Amino acid sequence: MKYQRFEDLPVWQTAMDFAVHADALSQDRAFNGHGDARDQLQRAALSISNNIAEGFERGTTPERLSYIYIARGSAGESRSILRFCQRVEWLAHRRLEVDLLIAEVESVSRQLYGWADSLQNSDIKGQRHLNDQTRANYDQARRADAFWQKLQEVREGKRKPEDL
Repeated sequence: MKYQRFEDLPVWQTAMDFAVHADALSQDRAFNGHGDARDQLQRAALSISNNIAEGFERGTTPERLSYIYIARGSAGESRSILRFCQRVEWLAHRRLEVDLLIAEVESVSRQLYGWADSLQNSDIKGQRHLNDQTRANYDQARRADAFWQKLQEVREGKRKPEDL
C-alpha cells in the first residue's frame, strides 16, 4: 500500500498513541520532584512520531532511512526511561502501566525496523528521483518479475498455462 500522508502510516499512529500514553503517565504526581525523568520521557516519546513524520516528508530513501533510525533511537531512549520507571519505588503504583508502555514502544521499534529493512532492499532511490521514465522502468520490471514467478509456478505444476 502506498501512503500519501504520514498521518496514514500505521507506525506513525502507533507512535503517536504511545506518546499520548507516555504523557499521561508522566502527569502522575509521583513525577513531582523528578521533573528530569518526566521531561525526558515526554521528549523522547514525542520524538518518535516527529521523526517518522519528518522522514516521510523527505525526498530520498537515504534521508527517510536516516529519520527512521533516529525514530528507532528515540524509541530505545523511551524504553530505557521506562525501564528506569520500573525500578524506582516512587512509581511502583504504576508498574503495570509502565510494562504496557514498554510493550507498546517495542512494537513501534519493530515496525520501524521492518520499514527500514524494506527501504534498504528497494530499488527506488526516493520520490525526488522519480520521473515518468524511472516509474515506467520500475513498473515494467515488477510486471516482468511477476510474469516469471507465474511461469515458474507453471513449470512446477502449481499453476495451469492458461492462468498466465
